[in-house]
Amino acid sequence: MADATRSRPPEAAEDWTVPQCWHEYSAQDHATWDKLFARQLGMLPHRVTPEFMAGLDVLRMSKPGIPDFAELSDRLMTLTGWQVVAVPGLVPDDVFFDHLANRRFVAGNFIRRPDQLDYLQEPDVFHDVFGHVPLLAHPVFADYMQAYGKGGQRATALGMIDRLARLYWYTVEFGLIRSGDGLKLYGAGIVSSYGESVFALDDPSPHRIGFDLERVMRTKYRIDDFQQNYFVIESFEDLLERTLNTDFGPLYDRVAQLPDIEIDTILSEDGVYTRGTQAYAHGKVAA
Repeated sequence: MADATRSRPPEAAEDWTVPQCWHEYSAQDHATWDKLFARQLGMLPHRVTPEFMAGLDVLRMSKPGIPDFAELSDRLMTLTGWQVVAVPGLVPDDVFFDHLANRRFVAGNFIRRPDQLDYLQEPDVFHDVFGHVPLLAHPVFADYMQAYGKGGQRATALGMIDRLARLYWYTVEFGLIRSGDGLKLYGAGIVSSYGESVFALDDPSPHRIGFDLERVMRTKYRIDDFQQNYFVIESFEDLLERTLNTDFGPLYDRVAQLPDIEIDTILSEDGVYTRGTQAYAHGKVAA
């Protein structure tokens, strides 16, 4: 939800928040949410991490229509101390990090058109709320998100936002988690996308690699299509522990001296769950 180049709209407060204006959503807006929700709920239960489904349940997100942020925030505050605040779209990095550091999750207050069900360039209320908010009901993941926000404030001072953005991308947005002998989804960019929910677990094309903080910060990513790489965490507890117990200053210094890793690369030291064929990406290039 961050975009350093964006100017604050006149209707937004200093922290970029706006009223959700829930009563101004049209019947079509609510119907679009319900259609997206039903489609994802029909295929996610055996694919997504159980903590996500538990979050949907405890937050009562199966209620028809776009959730009211005030009601959602009341439930979240009781569970983990988080709130959901409305913004008109992408916000500057410093604003984004400040909200996360103070346990506020920014969510777009608009929803995609019916002809945009499968892809929308800018995150809308379905991506932000359905994709992100259920895991904010999980105490450990909620703590990770706050730790990320505080880390973002430090990264801003060090000029390392681009490196930290890769961590967000490959965990919060497009992360996989090990579950027994298999893998499950947890990244919001995956669980809010019907196509990528299938692709990330089932397709032979992408690499699936064990999570390593330095490796992730060196790895490029793409924003316009399915991922060529997915990184797999062991648990939310492990992800939080690595975030809290790593001295990011020396890590940034080290990463800054090393070359970026191309998206389709597998290193000899990688823990590889799946060595992908990269057929999907190569087919797009050929086309």
